[in-house]
Amino acid sequence: MPRTMLNDQHWSKLLSIFRHFNIYLKSNLRNFIEAILFRIRTGCPWRDLPLQFGKPNSIFKKYNRWSKNSKFMNIFKLFSKHADKEWIFIDGSHVRAHQHAAGIKNQEITKSIGGNSSKIHLAIDSDGNPIEFIISDGTSHDIKIAPALLSKLDLTESEILCADKGYDSDNFRNQIESTKTKPNIPRKSNTKSTNEHMDWYLYKIRHLVENAFCRLKQFRGIATRYDKLKRNYQSAVALACIFIWLPL
Repeated sequence: MPRTMLNDQHWSKLLSIFRHFNIYLKSNLRNFIEAILFRIRTGCPWRDLPLQFGKPNSIFKKYNRWSKNSKFMNIFKLFSKHADKEWIFIDGSHVRAHQHAAGIKNQEITKSIGGNSSKIHLAIDSDGNPIEFIISDGTSHDIKIAPALLSKLDLTESEILCADKGYDSDNFRNQIESTKTKPNIPRKSNTKSTNEHMDWYLYKIRHLVENAFCRLKQFRGIATRYDKLKRNYQSAVALACIFIWLPL
């Protein structure tokens, strides 16, 4: 039997959540979730899934249906409602796309000098837990995606949003301030403005978002994108985020 990732405590928590989304509790449901976790943990092709989980083609078809219906994303958003949003940290990280992931247009994969790639734009809470993310092509600059990421966040309870110099933009600062949240973003060295507004202690804590990327990329299927469809890769990232939330 292949190594599994869910203990009984994790599974009982997931079962109570599945009921909110009218997910029928079939006898093989746990095997299905374990199969998806095994696949994103190892990065193996679907056809190489151990037969103990069930037929690989049936697992893939079910996963594709769940991704199409945004089930993993909805479950992740339910978890993120319990986040401590006093401080928000955002950043982006490149992901190498495998050659098997290419071939379909408009799936947020672009080719650059380093090869095919995508990018994860992530927001975390004060405790370092993921609360929102966006998948973009690998050549999109952080500040280009930042307004869309910010619009998906509920900042009513947030005091400070912290980011690095890549997000230094007056328009983005104004968008943050319009939510009554203070931007803690350093100015670039080529600007005339000073950094007197900076809270450098909080800026040092920004390593939490780097730690979150490190935890996500422990899953080989996240660190390297093998999914052709954006929605399927997005669901894989959502499931990895759910797994981070489960022990809490």
